[in-house]
Amino acid sequence: MAILKRTERSRILILNAADAAFREKGIAATSVEEIAMRAGLTRKTVYNLFASKDEIALQLIARTEANDAPYRDRIAAGEDISLLLEDVFLDSARWCMANPSLAKLELAPLERPSLEPPPNRPSFQRLVSDILILGQQQGVIRKDDDPNFMALVLLGIYGQAMLSFLARGQLNEDEIRHIIRIVVEGIGERSLR
Repeated sequence: MAILKRTERSRILILNAADAAFREKGIAATSVEEIAMRAGLTRKTVYNLFASKDEIALQLIARTEANDAPYRDRIAAGEDISLLLEDVFLDSARWCMANPSLAKLELAPLERPSLEPPPNRPSFQRLVSDILILGQQQGVIRKDDDPNFMALVLLGIYGQAMLSFLARGQLNEDEIRHIIRIVVEGIGERSLR
């Protein structure tokens, strides 16, 4: 096992401390001082490694998005995209419910997403787009539309549903399955008649 540099160890400690604090109290109610205290570091160290509490939150979201290897393996194996989409969105929904303040930040960003997924980093948008590309190859998803555009449509509907679940404080997994089914059937390959 590789030994991490002190800077990287400190970044991990800060992210882990912030993750716990955000889950317990939310982003707004958590101070940088509290994150530093939980990490066993100074406030100055936190600010040396992160510009702001918002940057810490965005790094936590990016860290979660970077853990998509199991889904990528399933894409490579050519798994049925209906099951894959369902699992991806249900796992995301469970994460959102466990991390409501981070989820709200991710689901209603200040900057609107673009048609192309963010370059040079894993993203939920890219994962969904890649699943839809697999669906096009499988003949399940229409080929006459851009998978990035269809991913944005699906993510927009999902995002609004998740914001409603977060406001209610309760997740209904059957509603997530229903949303996926309706959207996929709506973007499914048209039969030629």
